[in-house]
Amino acid sequence: MRTLIMTLLLTFVCSGPVLAAEHARGVVFDDRNHNGLRDDGEPGIAGVAVSNGEQVVLTDDDGRYELSVDDDTIVFVCKPSGWMTPVSPLGLPRFYYVHKPAGSPKLRFAGVAPTGELPDSVDFALYQREEPRAFHMVAFGDSQPASIQDVHYYMNDIVAEVAGVDAKFGVSLGDLVGNNLALFEPLNEVNGTIGLPWYYVIGNHDLNFDAADDARSDETFERVYGPTYYSFDYADVHFVVLDNVHWTGPRDGERGRYVGLFGARQLAWMENDLKHVPREKLVVCMFHIPLASVDDRDAFLDVLGDRPRQLSLAAHWHRQGHVDVSGGRSASSPAHHHFVVGTTSGSWWRGAPDEYGLPHTQMSDGTPNGWLLVRFDGDEYSWRYKAARRPWDFQMSVFAPDVVSPEHCAETQVFVNFFAGSDRARVEMRIGDRPWRPLEKVAAPDPFYVATREREQKAATPGVRVSPEPRDSTHLWRAKLGESLTPGAYAIEVRATDMFGQTYTARRVMRVARD
Repeated sequence: MRTLIMTLLLTFVCSGPVLAAEHARGVVFDDRNHNGLRDDGEPGIAGVAVSNGEQVVLTDDDGRYELSVDDDTIVFVCKPSGWMTPVSPLGLPRFYYVHKPAGSPKLRFAGVAPTGELPDSVDFALYQREEPRAFHMVAFGDSQPASIQDVHYYMNDIVAEVAGVDAKFGVSLGDLVGNNLALFEPLNEVNGTIGLPWYYVIGNHDLNFDAADDARSDETFERVYGPTYYSFDYADVHFVVLDNVHWTGPRDGERGRYVGLFGARQLAWMENDLKHVPREKLVVCMFHIPLASVDDRDAFLDVLGDRPRQLSLAAHWHRQGHVDVSGGRSASSPAHHHFVVGTTSGSWWRGAPDEYGLPHTQMSDGTPNGWLLVRFDGDEYSWRYKAARRPWDFQMSVFAPDVVSPEHCAETQVFVNFFAGSDRARVEMRIGDRPWRPLEKVAAPDPFYVATREREQKAATPGVRVSPEPRDSTHLWRAKLGESLTPGAYAIEVRATDMFGQTYTARRVMRVARD
């Protein structure tokens, strides 16, 4: 019997015509010696979810499953809590089998080689491990290198500081690269140095743009990473990775384009997946395009239904913020918390370089490029944003003039950009030892970012890609100094408390002087 073990993705080549098998059958087994092979004494595991991208079935008492397949199917196991799949040397989880007897169509970037006949048994190895109730996850938005130089920026600006972080796994939320799919491999090599299992989401810059339609637009992604949507459990949390980038293909002589769309088939799979997840369990969905830019977001929210604990994370916008996606939903519907995490590439690796030659690449809403460290504890979660190569307590920027005249003090404005701040945040300031007072949340460009970009434009340094146009920040607060001050130097102290009750402080010094 031909047996496929899921430690590696093996290719089967047959000399005769390729015939699609009607069903995939196999065993999910307890790989007790971690060698990826089902040895004597290694039993099947009952009750594990296995899917073909639409159906989701549970293994029987012997760990066996059966699923229908066609000639373009990925069969995958949904990792249960307390178990782990094999992981490649670069940290890529190996939980799937790609069945493409004829392989991918010819594309600029290679897809899947012909896999030949479906094996008699497509087996999945799992091994037991302890998964604590409280744990951390790393979330990256758009690394998006367009060149190997950008990969090196990412390597030195982001990845170097993440190695050793207290986390159990990481996820990249799409736009892994910037159209050049040949950069998947060096990107994976760099991420592999972090030393964590790493999950990948497909983004609009990760597509095969020469594909005729959406079904063939992810062939290279599938070769490298496997399915574009899947789920797994860790401890008490159910994670759902989704693909909401739909490729139209060329139409009427015009180039193809992408739209934000989950699609009916994927949402049907998600509904089937969640049938096996207790209603009270925290469900965390991870995809690329924010829900505000997704055509069928209401259908997505309908699948989540009345689950009391639901969260989704996205990237794509190269800005950061909490997004209200309630729309026309009933006021009695559970609140869906949707957060756009920002990007590791910031503003696409643009901006003036620092002393290390790395562009500041601040996002257009004034958020520094960086990443998110998410903490889970049962069905509760919180996070801290980590600005690249900055201390953990750097959670805001404070903008005020260096010097102001006594006559203009009262009307002089102070701006605070509280990264990852939401409507539920509280931001206060005081001048010296004066009383604390609140700031007002506003939607406006961050003046710190505006000033940074103006300096770049004025310098016009050859080889420097100027930062993009400013955009309104959704996490900006402001207040007037509100009083006249005598000449001298003053400390502006700011304290900000986020929606999770975490409080941070910042300080800026300003002089008052006569003209």
